[in-house]
Amino acid sequence: MDAATTPLRPPPSRALGPWQLAGLALLILAACALPFLLGNYRVFQFTMALSYAIALLGLNMLTGFNGQISLGHGAFLAIGAYTAAILMDKTAMPYWATIPVAGLVCFIAGFLFGLPALRLEGLYLSLATFALGVAMPQILKHKALEPWTGGSMGVVIVKPDAPAGVPLNQDQWLYFFTLAWVIVLFFAAWNLLRGRVGRALVAIRDQPVAAQAMGVNTAMYKSLTFGVSALYTGIAGALAAIAVQFAAPDSFSSFLSLTLLVGMVVGGLASISGAFYGALFIQFIPNVADQISKAAPWAIYGVFLIGFMYVMPSGVAGLVRMLRRRFGPRA
Repeated sequence: MDAATTPLRPPPSRALGPWQLAGLALLILAACALPFLLGNYRVFQFTMALSYAIALLGLNMLTGFNGQISLGHGAFLAIGAYTAAILMDKTAMPYWATIPVAGLVCFIAGFLFGLPALRLEGLYLSLATFALGVAMPQILKHKALEPWTGGSMGVVIVKPDAPAGVPLNQDQWLYFFTLAWVIVLFFAAWNLLRGRVGRALVAIRDQPVAAQAMGVNTAMYKSLTFGVSALYTGIAGALAAIAVQFAAPDSFSSFLSLTLLVGMVVGGLASISGAFYGALFIQFIPNVADQISKAAPWAIYGVFLIGFMYVMPSGVAGLVRMLRRRFGPRA
């Protein structure tokens, strides 16, 4: 189904209320306490979930809010991951400095890809982005790029230590480092989408002809949205590569792009908070499915996915909104 024809919730147009601010503060406190309550492997898993949340937010800005369907965002994850890995491996650049560089590289790549994509709509655009996702692993394996990308072997990087004097191990430090990026990027997206830009994106998604008649530069907004979406996804890829200590072409197959789309839909289209729910789904549900059945884990995964869509057709964020309206405090 075309995202432009799906009834979605418009971006919020008012500030958070006191109950919402209190809940947000509690969530941040819980997130800060999490790495001290879990083992290193679980902390690593939550770090990956946070990086996925950034990628899903970027994809949701493009598909959920602007109506441009992408089936190839795994390519931008790969570009961001390889940018960080190559800079750390070949130039000894500090890991923290590679993150904005990866975002900038992906913004340029997304903006340039978005320009020719202006001629495409709906399924045609989704097929074009899918082709990008399919081609990216083969591009990374090309002999001309092998001195930089390592070919099929990929690039191995060293997991950074916490700064001197900070009593955290490597996994805990990377968790907090990723969490800091999550807070900054989600606040930036919330501030962007609740204002004039967010209303313009939704107008282009729902009524593109009317939006253009009202003076909205649809071509520029679409291209910039593609660029910003790729920026978020590239930063997520860089953070994930640093956490995993490895970047290889086969890690960014077309299945990864489909997984991001699944996470976005499960979390909730056109929802900022839905990125967190979707990230938890794509990070932990495959593990749960594997524990339930070693013989057919993806069949169990499919059952989970069907169940989520049947019970929560508007995503987890939609269910949370409904419960909040029904049982939450009233002004």
